[in-house]
Amino acid sequence: MKTPKRDIVEGPTELKGLPLAELEQLFLDHGQKKYRAQQVYDALYIQRVADVHAITLLPHELREKLSNEFRTESVILKTVQESSDGTKKFLFDLADGRSVESVLIPSEMIEADGKPRRLTLCVSTQVGCNLGCVFCATATLKLARNLTAGEIVDQFLQAQKFSDKEITNVVYMGMGEPMNNYDNVMRATTIFTDQRNKMVASRRITLSTAGVVPGIIRMADEGRIIKLAVSLHSTSQDVREELMPIAKKYKLPELIEALEYYYRKTRKSVTYEYILFDGLNDSAADVKRLGKLARRMPTKINVIPFHEIDFTEPTGFAKTLKPSSVEKFHWFVNQLREEGVQINIRSSSGLDIDAACGQLAFSNEGAER
Repeated sequence: MKTPKRDIVEGPTELKGLPLAELEQLFLDHGQKKYRAQQVYDALYIQRVADVHAITLLPHELREKLSNEFRTESVILKTVQESSDGTKKFLFDLADGRSVESVLIPSEMIEADGKPRRLTLCVSTQVGCNLGCVFCATATLKLARNLTAGEIVDQFLQAQKFSDKEITNVVYMGMGEPMNNYDNVMRATTIFTDQRNKMVASRRITLSTAGVVPGIIRMADEGRIIKLAVSLHSTSQDVREELMPIAKKYKLPELIEALEYYYRKTRKSVTYEYILFDGLNDSAADVKRLGKLARRMPTKINVIPFHEIDFTEPTGFAKTLKPSSVEKFHWFVNQLREEGVQINIRSSSGLDIDAACGQLAFSNEGAER
């Protein structure tokens, strides 16, 4: 049995990562009954079995064939760290010896049963990243390869084992640029949002991009109903280029034009992510430009504290970056609100285990499982 061509990964082929229609076609192409694919699919994503031998609805011969030719787990947990705020960071090993991290984040709002109102999994989509954003620890790892859809989905399945509350939200904001692994991300999204699997609703999935314009346009044309967030961080072309080299390829006017196209096609608002850096993008002029931009179409702005990445030993411009002061941070937020902009303040969950926004780069490797 062979799966559709995906990223080349050493070792047995993954069984996870194929939406039901693809899995059914795979079984049909190799002389198996279509309903057997449904049984395997349900076992993986509804019953969440860890071993195909546990799928007792399948005949013994088929279980043996699947066991010999496929692997059920796409990622293997190596370590998990827990923050004082309840955030958990997972380090997963992959079949080819590489690794990725993902983060499980409880909301600060608590329900009557004492559990967080939301539980968000920050998922990785690539091993490393090639965009070179100077404020992001992952950029220091360089890009090794894309994750397969199975490796993306399995981060969710493995992380869920560490919480008695169901994961309510998925954000593609971990290691890598999701738009540069578009097909596998959307294949994983199809599995996440299949209502039979009881994973995550479409409206509770967010894809965050550094501004890959072709991906934004493709997402609009395909009518994807998951949410879109854009790492903006500056309304000045020169400053954005210093922070994010991708801005040299997709300049601000082209990016904004693509986002307006996305809104016209989908009628869905866009979220701008804006990290505040001391003396770089936190002035009154920055407030005015950001407010003006945000009013061009329905948007939200996530204002994010800069989480320093000294553990990566940054050099050059990256070494000069400092977070805005607490006072300046709140001044900036209040000024934006006066501009009539919808604001969310992103918390620094997991800061004590280097799991906050921009910090994923395999730090604190001595954590215990």
